[in-house]
Amino acid sequence: MTMSEVELEHEPSTKRPRAPRGTTWGLTWHGVRTVAVLELRQRVRSTRWIVALVVWFVVVGAITLLASGALSTIASNQGSPDNQTSNGPLLFAAVTFLVLGLGLLVTPTLASTGINGDRNAGTLATLQVTLLTPAEITAGKLLAAWAAACAFLVASLPFFGVALALGGTPGLAVLRVVVVVAVILASVCGIGLGFSAVTARTAGSTVLTFLTVAALVLLTPALFGLTYPAISSSHEVEVYTVPLSWNGDENAECSIQTQERSVARTDKTWWLLGVNPFVVVADAAGTPAVSSPDGSGDDLLGAIRDGVRQLRAGPAIPLQECWLEPTVTRETSHAPVWPWGLAVNVLLGVVGFVVAVRRLRIPTRTLARGTRVA
Repeated sequence: MTMSEVELEHEPSTKRPRAPRGTTWGLTWHGVRTVAVLELRQRVRSTRWIVALVVWFVVVGAITLLASGALSTIASNQGSPDNQTSNGPLLFAAVTFLVLGLGLLVTPTLASTGINGDRNAGTLATLQVTLLTPAEITAGKLLAAWAAACAFLVASLPFFGVALALGGTPGLAVLRVVVVVAVILASVCGIGLGFSAVTARTAGSTVLTFLTVAALVLLTPALFGLTYPAISSSHEVEVYTVPLSWNGDENAECSIQTQERSVARTDKTWWLLGVNPFVVVADAAGTPAVSSPDGSGDDLLGAIRDGVRQLRAGPAIPLQECWLEPTVTRETSHAPVWPWGLAVNVLLGVVGFVVAVRRLRIPTRTLARGTRVA
């Protein structure tokens, strides 16, 4: 029996379990926490991270106060200075989109340098030769980056409270928005770690992460608009409209007629909008339904939710073109979009996490030219 075997045989039973040294996917909470604590201590010691957190709080607070003042001024000019309830949903939507937008700008910088940054500094190899598995190293870095991103989200909670205090927004909507935004930020962290593992330079991984986020936010609605003519076709459909011989008589009655119209099959391309993080958050917020007949209202999140759900349901036959009955509206679809869109975002994060784990396996067969090992 060798000395190492004797030491293992007499090892205290209270010692935390370790994953086998040769495993790639072995995970223990002790290992994940160790890496996460090391990462967070480095961030806390960094003055730039603290400055960024303070700047975040000031920017979100200033914009929230300015938006609140502007909405109050508009209400006063319209002759309803005491009616603040309608301002609540608008301010809540503004704060939600502001926090999500800034979060999507800040989070890539927190995770996209986690692996290649340590490799360039020569500290990654030190972790790889310990009993920590590649999955524990990656999960610890992911947890640390996500915790740092959530710190920015927590700093925004007081401004959600300001919007909530104006009324018109259910308290559960704040909880739903915070949870969904936190999951989206975790997905972005996973994407950033994946690019950090496959690129040698931190600038390259950061740019790729930003491009992926930009594709989800900007490219998806652009593609939806560009594909709209392709899914539109003219054919005869039933239309609920005024009579062809209508001469302006307000007492006339609408009827269903067969006419040629251009109909867009948005039920084939709605998913392009469904994966957009802003659409996911708006659909998951659970704000009250828009009650205005034309589908617009003071609740921006509700208007986006109802619009995307209608696009998913496709064209309503017969088409509603009865100008004599402005109250006739199409029933809002109740099929939620956010579970599908959130699942796609999470899947992208999981793919990045898996790629990072596989790239941290040792011995490493190939490395980019000029990559520092230790």
